[in-house]
Amino acid sequence: MQHPKGRQVAIIGAGPGGLVSARWLLQHGFEPILFEAGDRLGGQWNLCSAASATWPGMRTNTSRVMSAFSDLDHGIDVATYPRQDQMLAYLERYAARFDLLRCIRFGTRVERLEAAEGGCWRLRSRSAGRMREESFSQVIVATGAQAVPQLPDIPGMANFTGALGIAHTARYKGAEPYRGRSVLVAGCSISALEIASDLAFGGANVTAAYRRQRYIVPKLIAGVPAEHVLFHRAAALAGEALPAEALAEGLKAAVLRAGGAPDQFGAPAPDANVFAAGISQSQGFLPAVAEGRVTVRPWIDRIDGGTVRFTDGTVATPEAILFGTGYGLSVPWLAPDIARTLNYDGRGLDLHAHTFHPDLRGLAFVGLYNLVGPYLPVLELQARWIAYTLAGLTPMPSPTQMAQGLAACRAMRQRGQQPVLHDLAVSLARQIGVEPDLARWPELERALLFGPLSPVSFRLQGPDRLNDAPTRTLAVAQAFGAIRGPEFTPEELRLRSLIGSREAVVA
Repeated sequence: MQHPKGRQVAIIGAGPGGLVSARWLLQHGFEPILFEAGDRLGGQWNLCSAASATWPGMRTNTSRVMSAFSDLDHGIDVATYPRQDQMLAYLERYAARFDLLRCIRFGTRVERLEAAEGGCWRLRSRSAGRMREESFSQVIVATGAQAVPQLPDIPGMANFTGALGIAHTARYKGAEPYRGRSVLVAGCSISALEIASDLAFGGANVTAAYRRQRYIVPKLIAGVPAEHVLFHRAAALAGEALPAEALAEGLKAAVLRAGGAPDQFGAPAPDANVFAAGISQSQGFLPAVAEGRVTVRPWIDRIDGGTVRFTDGTVATPEAILFGTGYGLSVPWLAPDIARTLNYDGRGLDLHAHTFHPDLRGLAFVGLYNLVGPYLPVLELQARWIAYTLAGLTPMPSPTQMAQGLAACRAMRQRGQQPVLHDLAVSLARQIGVEPDLARWPELERALLFGPLSPVSFRLQGPDRLNDAPTRTLAVAQAFGAIRGPEFTPEELRLRSLIGSREAVVA
């Protein structure tokens, strides 16, 4: 077995989380080694990956501003919402720019990660049929949260006789095979609604079924990407200053202004409490319902051969059923004692700020959670946090902070609650000292409070600040019209006054 070298860090996975982790480790003098089972980087964005749930022509549900890292923008030829192939090309450009390809061991599958002597981690991997065992003092797990498609347990499902069968939406490869056929799409996730829309406008006869009606936000709100309007610093600060009831009412009002109520389009009415109902996103789903392209039903009670029976007594006879019912984690190579420490149950992990565990020193995690909002800005903040702690720029959280973080994580898991972009991003940025001090940036105050939480806005100050960050932060805030000038609107002034003066909201 090879013994650890002081500056080597093992990274499991060469998707976005693994790549950005390697970039920041290299920046601070470490030698990352990425273990990638496939023959190409990209994770979910690599169609050839067995774990990929993307399809040719698929578009992101987050804008090009928020589907990027702080050091590299998308090309000028990329539309507001990049395609799958453009995201893969972006990640390959990113890897080339920071010389990451030399760090990746392609075709290398991790078989086991366990504790070793001396506080190190023993990692066994297989490549070209040969097993290799190495020891590392630091390991980062960046295999992603959407690894194992999950199917519900519905009576009669195994005996469905529809001509096109049953599949998870992870296996969806486009609307063409379903043209002119009847399809049931089950689930109210973003992917389920987007695929239902894609099928409906692609000539299929579509029925959508789900357990509860969520509020549905369009991807664009008056031409502005939804995450630029809904996920910003002011929302994070309001969450710290206002009671839950006020937050719920404010969020509900914003969602209704953006996309209307589902029952206005002919879908069921959601729960009055927006947190109880939940929020999903789709540009075309509700219009497709209003136009009669999609029929909405409640959840499936049972399946009798080719007949699907819903909980309201109605029936359908689809030729295909696609389940957009989520994903589970897949870390089968974790030693049992590590899995127990993390309270791993196939769905989540107990971690402080989704990154560290106090009893697993030298082990860190990037991106193993389901996030409401764009991932890449948060992945980069996690990667910087890990790199900064290893480099001694940022202290590790104290035992008390870790204990509080684990308790908060467990409570969220018990509620079935997912972290939200603005809350997690601002929290991570504070941990590493890169959340901008609004008092230092009066000319950017409106852009920082009510513009998008762009990755470059976390390069204004602190370690690795960029000289052009102010200009770029303002440019991306103005790119789609979310912010057009420095003057606050009356509504923004009201929220600003609720969350405090400029001095009170300094991170």
